[in-house]
Amino acid sequence: MASAAPVGEAGRPGGAPLVVDGRVRIDVTLTGASDGEAARRTVERLRAAVHAVPYAGAMVGGRTAQQIDTQDTATRDRNLIAPVVLAVILVILFALLRAVLLPLLLVATVALGYFATLGVTALVFQGLLGFSGTDASVPLYGFVFLVALGVDYNIFLMTRVRKEALRHGSREGIRRGLTATGGVITSAGVVLAATFAAPVVIPLAFLAQIAFIVAFGVLLDTLVIRSLLVPALARDIGPAAWWPTPPDKVPATARPPESTTSA
Repeated sequence: MASAAPVGEAGRPGGAPLVVDGRVRIDVTLTGASDGEAARRTVERLRAAVHAVPYAGAMVGGRTAQQIDTQDTATRDRNLIAPVVLAVILVILFALLRAVLLPLLLVATVALGYFATLGVTALVFQGLLGFSGTDASVPLYGFVFLVALGVDYNIFLMTRVRKEALRHGSREGIRRGLTATGGVITSAGVVLAATFAAPVVIPLAFLAQIAFIVAFGVLLDTLVIRSLLVPALARDIGPAAWWPTPPDKVPATARPPESTTSA
């Protein structure tokens, strides 16, 4: 609910209304909290009512209206940017791994890690710490960081797996590739998580939430998804994951030679 009154020429309600360029300012006072769901619904109904008046050209502003616009803009940006980023990543993975199913699998694991991180973040900040909400831009920033890091680890792992699979077969290649890159990926994830966790101590909700999302998401990606889930899925699917160019079907003459080292 809300009450409205025109603003007078002195800037106070009452008296002759202040008219500027044919427009009259009317202050609306909400009965509930300006950042609550009831206030949001009231502003949306008010906008729908005034915009339905022909030739009125009315505008509804204020703190609640600004929050609505910010959230709507962030949602629109997220819904546009996320699919574009994932599509570009898929094209790169298609070309790099020369496969169809495996890039789709890798992007799906990145998305899974992102949504799992958002869920844990909501539980921690709203359920345990009592935060009333989050900045509308936090999910998009978290998506950019986690997808960039997750895809980087994916490429590092699976390019080595493919190289080993060309010599030793799909399953043995997964084991050798994970052995060669697992320590580097895990240690890099721990260092990055510790680095990004530093802003948690800054008394700003936005920075604290971003820091937690990136730190937890990187640890989840490097310790669970990249080290366990991706190799397990690729091993269970087998050579079919590399279709249409499974390493087991590549002629021996096209395979890279064994690397040799001398003491």
